[in-house]
Amino acid sequence: MKTNWRLFAGLAIFYVIMTIIYWQVNGEAVGITAMLLSSFLAAMVGFYVWFTQRRIGTTLPEDNSTAEIADGAGELGFYSPHSWWPLPVALSMCVAGTGLLIGWWLTLIGISVLVISIIGMVTEYEKPLSTSSH
Repeated sequence: MKTNWRLFAGLAIFYVIMTIIYWQVNGEAVGITAMLLSSFLAAMVGFYVWFTQRRIGTTLPEDNSTAEIADGAGELGFYSPHSWWPLPVALSMCVAGTGLLIGWWLTLIGISVLVISIIGMVTEYEKPLSTSSH
């Protein structure tokens, strides 16, 4: 992770330098804004990776030049193999995006369904509290 946050920090600095050069050469407002926002995005990702690396507190196998492939083995996390929730999330996001072109009423419908489908996806594996006391 040490290399990752350094790459993103370098990318953020590069975008800032390119933004200044572009401002001096052309001065187009949209390009300047896009490049500046790109530098902020790279800095934000770099800060997140740096913060996560500091919070973990150990050297990861990716940062150890003498590490073996087996050092990175282990559980990576839980990924749902059969969840249908990403489909309504994607479709409702498409409806909300299309609503920006067609009308605000379609955007509201898309955002409403999007909120419901995100709640469904997040709480898919939550177990309900049992009211019976056995």
